[in-house]
Amino acid sequence: MQKKKIFRWIKITVLLYCSIGIALYYLQEYFLFHPTTLVPDYTFSFSTPFEEINMPINATTNISVVKFFSTDTITKGVVLYFHGNKQNINRYAKFVNSFTKNGYEVWMPDYPSFGKSTGKITENNLYKVGEQVYKMANAKFKSDSIIIYGKSLGTGIAAYVASFYPAKKLILETPYYSIPSLFSSWIPIYPHQRSSIYKLPTNDYLQKVTTPITIFHGTNDWIIPYRNAAKLKPILKKEDEFITIEGGNHQNLFVYDLYQKKLDSLLKL
Repeated sequence: MQKKKIFRWIKITVLLYCSIGIALYYLQEYFLFHPTTLVPDYTFSFSTPFEEINMPINATTNISVVKFFSTDTITKGVVLYFHGNKQNINRYAKFVNSFTKNGYEVWMPDYPSFGKSTGKITENNLYKVGEQVYKMANAKFKSDSIIIYGKSLGTGIAAYVASFYPAKKLILETPYYSIPSLFSSWIPIYPHQRSSIYKLPTNDYLQKVTTPITIFHGTNDWIIPYRNAAKLKPILKKEDEFITIEGGNHQNLFVYDLYQKKLDSLLKL
């Protein structure tokens, strides 16, 4: 009788484990991406001077890019800003003033299905967005005037671009080691390395980056835990920086003086 009970609980446990694992596999895009689409004739409205352009990637993918112009008297270069996984450019436009006041344009693309961008979200398409934005910027600015910036989801894309193309600086805000390792930080009992559709291995790309790297991460980040980002520290070069924002979470690093002062100093170099 006791053996039957044990066997029954084993079956229940295995069934529950498998059911959750299957659900996680098929729902992982739901966890990773939270886009808000906009109609094609939607009109952006921002306080910073800007222009919107359309950037074709392939026959089915057209990327909406907003170029925010420098508000300083001199334009030093351009920041390629790869944003996070929520909504669209409207959500992230509030951050551009930190760059435009320091003499930089900010070019911000929306990923496929975000905002007015069309096409399917795939890891390869995310990389193509990064490459095309870089090539478009490099046609106007020399590589030593290009800063590659990634926030949250965008850190993997930014690291990918910087691993192939030269730039003045790579700046990552709240990065992850890789998507499988991030999933493992949340639910460690599954083989995420094999089951994750998206890899975005920031750790692999950073090993190939020759550009100086600065990382910002908060200790109270529950979306991308600090411990996950901290795994990137051994990969960094001697001159690179990993800046810890005590008490900072995933959304509010920009309110901290340490973040603003360090970012200003990087942009003034």
